[in-house]
Amino acid sequence: MTTAESLTLAPARRAAGAVVLPGSKSISNRALLLAALAQGRTRLQGLLDSDDTRVMLAALRQLGVAVRSIGPTEVEIEGVCPFPARQAELFLGNAGTAFRPMTAALAVMGGDYRLSGVPRMHERPIGDLVDGLRALGADIRYTGNEGYPPLAIGRGSLRVDGPVRVKGSVSSQFLTALLMAAPMLASQAGVDLVIEVEGELISKPYILITLNLMARFGVEVRREGWNRYVVPAGAAYRSPGTLPIEGDASSASYFMALGAIAGGPVRIRGVGAASIQGDIAFADTLQAMGARIRRDADSIEAEGVCVAEGGRLRAFDLDFNLIPDAAMTAAALALYADGPCTLRNIGSWRVKETDRIHAMHTELAKLGAQVESGPDWLRVHPVQPGQWRPASIATYDDHRMAMCFSLAAFGPVPVTILDPGCVSKTFPDYFTVFQGLLRD
Repeated sequence: MTTAESLTLAPARRAAGAVVLPGSKSISNRALLLAALAQGRTRLQGLLDSDDTRVMLAALRQLGVAVRSIGPTEVEIEGVCPFPARQAELFLGNAGTAFRPMTAALAVMGGDYRLSGVPRMHERPIGDLVDGLRALGADIRYTGNEGYPPLAIGRGSLRVDGPVRVKGSVSSQFLTALLMAAPMLASQAGVDLVIEVEGELISKPYILITLNLMARFGVEVRREGWNRYVVPAGAAYRSPGTLPIEGDASSASYFMALGAIAGGPVRIRGVGAASIQGDIAFADTLQAMGARIRRDADSIEAEGVCVAEGGRLRAFDLDFNLIPDAAMTAAALALYADGPCTLRNIGSWRVKETDRIHAMHTELAKLGAQVESGPDWLRVHPVQPGQWRPASIATYDDHRMAMCFSLAAFGPVPVTILDPGCVSKTFPDYFTVFQGLLRD
């Protein structure tokens, strides 16, 4: 049964088939902003069509960037820097991949800008990024709570008189934002811009996505370990012409997991061994749990046990700092393991679309699992036969909560997903695709 408010999934047994992934959210929003800043015209193909990219596209249009839609997943952008509109009020939803880089770009340009989002975005910290930009002379003010959006950006007096420092322990998006804005400042100042990360940098693979895309737009950043980055004087973004967008590796995790617990094979097209996204490493986690994985350059196939017929995955105790989004899928798979599963170093979950450690703990327990958690870890004991409970799963307006709990359908009881439409953030037709892979 499906309503606008809920979707009830009957107990499922097997899944097989093929799926074509939507474009990567991480790549799409980075590429949109880089195309807008670059000299020349850029055509982006395979762009994600979702809430997060729509707010970015709307913001670019408000800022005077010429954006031509060729289709739902293809756009053409005429780059211009600085943006023609020197005053704007921008609503960026709950899209961290839009809010953080746009903050840095507009702060370096200067103007009269107001940036806001949904209430949850106003609970997601941004102070470390603002501190780094203020050290460069940017004029940024908090219009709500100190350290959090919404923000007001004015005309600062920017300068480069030494390294700019940013903390890396809360979100790698702060470093991404500084890196993407840095060529504008390095070019204005005529000197190299050095960015230094204070403390441990989390989610390192996302920084590699940023550096890879900057290079495709003509800016080569010198990375010295994980704590020092040098953007050369005179750096400038130039259009690569046409840029294809990879499929979303985080979304691929649900379908790889489906193959691992429902027999399979499930083939995922659009991302594979040649991916620049760190979450493709989730395939290694599945192999450690007993799944069989086959990789091609742009596709991946997974097959494994049939948990509805008594099969079990191997339990794990792993550090998921490098793949925090895909780690949520692993937490759902722990329901079907042969022992307790521990996810470590996932403190970044606390400041995502919701507090994901609290949310996963609460909702997994509803199904009958014994769950323990701490500041940056989660331990899930598999549900034993006869202990499964039908449950209505709250999704907390978090797309990944909805998608990973679809995998709970392979227990012996019905599972109801509340607010299934929240998947529109990154994968609007997820449940249609998911149900199309189910087999009797």
